[in-house]
Amino acid sequence: MISDVIVEDKERAFLFCNEAIVRGALESDVKVVAFYPGSPVSEILDTFFQISEKFGIKMEIATNEKVALEIVAGASMGGQRSLTAMKSVGLNVASDTFFSLGYTGINKGCVLVFADDPFCHSSQSEEDGRFFAENSYIPMLEPTDPVEAKAMVKKAFDLSEEYHTLILIRTTTRINHQSTIVPLEPLNRSDFKPQSFRSFNKKYSTVGVRARELKLEMLKRREKIRDEFENSEFNNVIEGTSKIGIITSGVSYNYVLEVKNKLKINPPILKLGTTYPLPEKLVQNFIKELKAVIIIEELSPYLERNVKTFAKDVNPELKIYGKQSDHFSEAFEYNVPIVYNALRDIFQIERGKDYNAILKNANQLKSILPTRIPVFCPGCPHRATFWAFQNAIGGKSSNIAFINDIGCYSMLLLNKEIYSKLHPDDLLLAMGATLGTGSGISLASEEKVISIIGDSTFFHAGLPGIVNICNNDENILVIILDNSVTAMTGQQPNPGTGYGPGNAPKNKIKIEEVLNGIGFNNIFINDCFDAKNAITSFKKAISQSGPTVIISRGPCALWNDRNKRKRGEKIQPYFVDQQICRKCHTCMRDFYCPAISMEDKETEYVDENGKEWRGFSSHISSELCDGCGVCSILCPYTNHEARSERDVIRILNKPREVRHDL
Repeated sequence: MISDVIVEDKERAFLFCNEAIVRGALESDVKVVAFYPGSPVSEILDTFFQISEKFGIKMEIATNEKVALEIVAGASMGGQRSLTAMKSVGLNVASDTFFSLGYTGINKGCVLVFADDPFCHSSQSEEDGRFFAENSYIPMLEPTDPVEAKAMVKKAFDLSEEYHTLILIRTTTRINHQSTIVPLEPLNRSDFKPQSFRSFNKKYSTVGVRARELKLEMLKRREKIRDEFENSEFNNVIEGTSKIGIITSGVSYNYVLEVKNKLKINPPILKLGTTYPLPEKLVQNFIKELKAVIIIEELSPYLERNVKTFAKDVNPELKIYGKQSDHFSEAFEYNVPIVYNALRDIFQIERGKDYNAILKNANQLKSILPTRIPVFCPGCPHRATFWAFQNAIGGKSSNIAFINDIGCYSMLLLNKEIYSKLHPDDLLLAMGATLGTGSGISLASEEKVISIIGDSTFFHAGLPGIVNICNNDENILVIILDNSVTAMTGQQPNPGTGYGPGNAPKNKIKIEEVLNGIGFNNIFINDCFDAKNAITSFKKAISQSGPTVIISRGPCALWNDRNKRKRGEKIQPYFVDQQICRKCHTCMRDFYCPAISMEDKETEYVDENGKEWRGFSSHISSELCDGCGVCSILCPYTNHEARSERDVIRILNKPREVRHDL
C-alpha cells in the first residue's frame, strides 16, 4: 500500500521489494526520477507516479529506457539526486548512453536499478546483466531481500556522490516480487531547489583523447571502490565447520539458507552483496583454507569465473562446484529443490526428500487439467482488431509475412491456433523490431509484409523504423494498435495518452499527425469495436502498394474501466437470450472472449419458419463482460444497427459497478 511507503510515524512497514526501493530513494531525498515501464520493476514507476507530487519530486515517464537514463543523468549533472529503474532488456536499449556514463561520471547521486528475468517470465530472453557492470566499470550492488534493497539504495546514493559515478543495483524477478517487514528511517525531505549546471564547472564529454584519459581514471576509481567493498556491510560470512564452503548472492542466498537447514549441514557461506567490483581479498580469505567451494548463482557463471581467477594465487588445488561441474544449469531460475539436490549430491547425503518424485507426481496430477492459454481481457480492443484482420486475410494467408512485436499483442504467439491465418508466431524479437525486420523481409521475399506494433512501442522504438519504411517507399502494411496507454505493464501513460504523474495534462501526440509529418500517404484509422466495418478497411489497406498504415484505435479495457470508476460510470454488460439462441456458437468459436462460455442445460427454439434449434446456448457472464458489444456484432442473429427484442445478444438492463481492484 502507498500509505506504508510514505508513512512517517512508524519504525517499520510491510513492503513489496519495489516499494522498499522507492522508500530508500525517498529517505535519500531523491529529487528527479524517470522511467519506461517494464516488469518486474513497473511498480517502482507506479509508486512514484502516485507520490511524486506530494514529495516535490520531478518525474517523467520517458519514451524509452535510454531517454529515462539520460534524464536522470542530466538531472544529476544539473545538481539533483536522481533514480531510474528498468528491466534487463531495457538496459540494452539504454546501453549506448550507459557505457558513456561510465567514462564521464555524474555529479549528484544517480542510481540505476535494473532487473534480470530468469525463466523469461515477462521477457523475450534470459540475460545476465551483471556483465554490464564489468564491461562499463560501473559499481554494482545485489540485494537478497527488500530490507537489503532499501539499504542498498541509500548506500548507492552515497557511493555515487563519493566517487562521482552512476551506481547499479541489480535485482531479479524473485527479489523484486518479495514482500517482508522493512525497517524505516526518517524521510527528512528537503524542498526542491533548482541548481545551476554551470556553477559546478564540470565537463561530461568523452571522445578521442579525452576518452582515453577517462578510461585510466575509471580503472583507478574501480580499485578504490574495490578496496571499500572489502569491508562492505553487504558482504557477510557465516562461519561453518565443513571444509566445503558456499559462495552465493542475490535470491540464491535465500535458497542456500533453507537447504542448509533441511540437510542439516554446516558449511561456511560467503554472501556477496557487492558484485562489481568483487572484493578479491575477502573472497581469497574465504577460500584459502577450503578443500572445495560451491558457487550458487542463477544464469551465467559470473561469480564462478572470478572465484577461479582469485583461487589461483591462494588455493590452486581448490575444487570448484558450479555450472562447469554440471551441478547447476545456466538456464532458468533456481529454487529450493534445485539447490537441495545439488548440495545433497556434493555432500554425499543419502537421506532427504525426493524432490524429483514429488515433481513427477505433481505433473501427473496436473496432466488431467485442461490447457489454459493466456487470452486477451474481456473488452480488449486487440481481440476485435485481430478478429477483423483475420477475416480480411481470408484465403490470402499463405501470401503474407506477419511480423509481431512486444506488447499485449505478443500473446498472439501463444494464441497461434486461434489466429492461424495470421501466422502470429512468424517473428517476434524486440521492441520496434517489427519495422526493421519487416523492411528486410520486404526486400528479400515476395510475400506481403504486415508489421504490427502498439502505440507505446511505436513511440519507444518504432520511430526510426517507420521513417525508414516511408523514406525507402517499402511495400509494407503497418498496423498500429492504439489503446491509449502502455497496457501490458500496468496501464501507464505514454506520449499518446495526454496526462502524466499526478494526472497533470501533457501534450497528447497523435500518431496520425506524426505519420503525416513523416510523409505517409496511405493512412487508415479504424474503430476496432466497429468490427465488421473494420474488415473492409483492412482489405483496402492490404490491397495498397507502398508504405501503408492502419491505426486500430480503442481503449485498453482495464484502463477504460479505471477511468469509468473515477467518473462514477457503470459497465453495461450484454447477455444471450437463451429463448431465441440458435446454438451456433459463433460468438464463442470466432471471438474467444473469456466472458463467453456455454450453458450446462439444453434448450430449444423453434423459429418463425418452424425450424428447430436444439442444444446448449452460449452464456455471457455479467461479472466478466466489459460491455464492448463486439459479440453482438458477430452474432448472425443480432442486428447491431437496429437493436430489437429479436436480437439473440442484447444489452443487459442491469449495469454493474466497475470492480474496485482495477
